[in-house]
Amino acid sequence: MNNLSIRADFPILAEQINGQPLCYLDNAATTQKPVVVMDAMNRYYRQDNANVHRAAHTLAERATNAMESARLSVARFINAASPDEIIFTRGTTESINLVAAGFSRILQPGDEVLTTVMEHHSNFVPWMMAARQAGAQLVAVRVSPSGEIDQEDFRSRLTERTRLVAFAHVSNALGTVNPVADLIQDIRSRSNACILIDGAQAILHLPVDVQALDADFYAFSAHKMYGPTGMGVLYGKRHRLETLAPWQFGGEMIERVTLDDVTFNRLPYRFEAGTPNIAGAVGLGAAINYLEQIPRIQLLAQEALLVEEAAAELAHMPGVQLVGRPSHRLGVVSFVVDGGHVHDVGTLLDQQGVAVRTGHHCTMPLMDFLGVNGTVRASFSLYNERIDLERFLLAMHKVLTFL
Repeated sequence: MNNLSIRADFPILAEQINGQPLCYLDNAATTQKPVVVMDAMNRYYRQDNANVHRAAHTLAERATNAMESARLSVARFINAASPDEIIFTRGTTESINLVAAGFSRILQPGDEVLTTVMEHHSNFVPWMMAARQAGAQLVAVRVSPSGEIDQEDFRSRLTERTRLVAFAHVSNALGTVNPVADLIQDIRSRSNACILIDGAQAILHLPVDVQALDADFYAFSAHKMYGPTGMGVLYGKRHRLETLAPWQFGGEMIERVTLDDVTFNRLPYRFEAGTPNIAGAVGLGAAINYLEQIPRIQLLAQEALLVEEAAAELAHMPGVQLVGRPSHRLGVVSFVVDGGHVHDVGTLLDQQGVAVRTGHHCTMPLMDFLGVNGTVRASFSLYNERIDLERFLLAMHKVLTFL
């Protein structure tokens, strides 16, 4: 695996935690940043810092070019038909809230929004609020004990009242890869519903072609793919975006204002009110360029082997129970330890330099459905190597001696 190492590109991975080498397995929460991303953002602030679109001076032109170049990179990376279909947001959560705010004005009493029990709160609560505001109903599809969408239940809940369907490409809590193509085909054959996919956990681990997927909206965050926090993307088909009313108002998203009326800017700017996160866009563009230059396919295969071996080894440890056994898993292994609180397990691992996430992972309905209060979640990325797996498993054996 050393032949495929990109570890040196991420300085934080050389840190020591509690006197131990850092074993970073909290990538589903956020990934670490390569030097090229940090350098690009630093260079913007040192050399090009200015506001975009609204000035004629050189710095403003360079800043504008940098941000719009990042938009072009995003459009290319996910194969959008046009960069105008790429809306910059603060992250997946804001992207979904943007669409939900628009649909709260479109939904009518009696309409239904279909989602699933496995969703992150950011792909559940916005639809609950939008449906409640409109007098519509939120419908949640069951999941199986293995942590997969119940496709029979999914199909049975698609009706003529379904106006929007929202689901994750990959579960953040269990790593389940949902059969997106099949689900979209079911939706298209049974209803005229709009489709939104939460791609936060998929964008790094899977090739994403939004035109091939045929979803109406696709949302993801830069910080899940080696970019900065506070930066995200909403992809939307042009005709879908044009039906949504802006949800924030102010500078940049305006075409003309009088004392009596206002007209809004063209796509994508009508949804980007105020000064954007220019440095964040620069960082996202740099992250995409980085991903396009590394042997991503081979590294994804390496990551998949580590995840499957981690799941297999944990399953054989006395007192350890895997939570979710999906047939197709990416990036994540969730588990509990008999007699041990998940936070205690996380603390004991941290004392050995192993960083994992504990708790409900912003998926309380899923945790309730599976009958657990929370899990320990180990999540891998392209820079993780066999040494990380070995340190994690050794640390887990020590944890079990304490518990």
